[in-house]
Amino acid sequence: MGSPSSEQGRDDDEGPQHQVTVSSFFMSRYEVTQKEYQEVMGTNPSGFKGDNLPVETVSWYDAVEYCNRRSLKEGLAPAYTVNILWWESRTVTWDRNADGYRLPTEAEWEYACRAGTTTAYNTGESISGDTGWYAANNGDTTHPVGQKPPNAWGLYDMHGNVWEWCWDWYIPYSSEAQIDPQAEPYEGAPPWLLRVRRGGGWYNSAEYLRSATRYVSRPHYHGRYLGFRVVRNAR
Repeated sequence: MGSPSSEQGRDDDEGPQHQVTVSSFFMSRYEVTQKEYQEVMGTNPSGFKGDNLPVETVSWYDAVEYCNRRSLKEGLAPAYTVNILWWESRTVTWDRNADGYRLPTEAEWEYACRAGTTTAYNTGESISGDTGWYAANNGDTTHPVGQKPPNAWGLYDMHGNVWEWCWDWYIPYSSEAQIDPQAEPYEGAPPWLLRVRRGGGWYNSAEYLRSATRYVSRPHYHGRYLGFRVVRNAR
């Protein structure tokens, strides 16, 4: 996990590279679409409209709520318990044994994005307009999911289109080998700390789409470049 110091476009927070083991999980092939979001939430906050476009302008809290509502709709145990503190702050706890939908951890996301590769992108050392939606070819908008080739594990749009929320708080990496890591806030940390987003968006230059790129936002933040995909435990 992470990038080597020699990788072009690398930021310091992508290191040190470290060994991570993740338990089995299922990940959605596509970013959550506006149709899927509307069917569960009864609303569509997206700035760019279209059933098969990825939903965007969703906060981390919105993504968590979607996961819980979809879980209940399908008879699954919700993964999250949410306690509202005030308008833009709440605490969210994760039941790791729940079989419902949830956001991927950073480690799960990078593992799935790489699909066995160790290069800057799952397409190799570079990316092009043929393999991802980004500033070079975006047309100032998002695009229907699944139009670019998938990675080796059948996952679409892991590079570009919209940024994808992850579960983790934004904290520095450890150099130690880890199993199923999930970044936890430091003791006494305020609940509005930054949450991680991955994958790059339609308006970004290529270096932001790399498999190891980390970017952050406050959990209540939303924008036309922020969406998500969901995972479930395989056990």
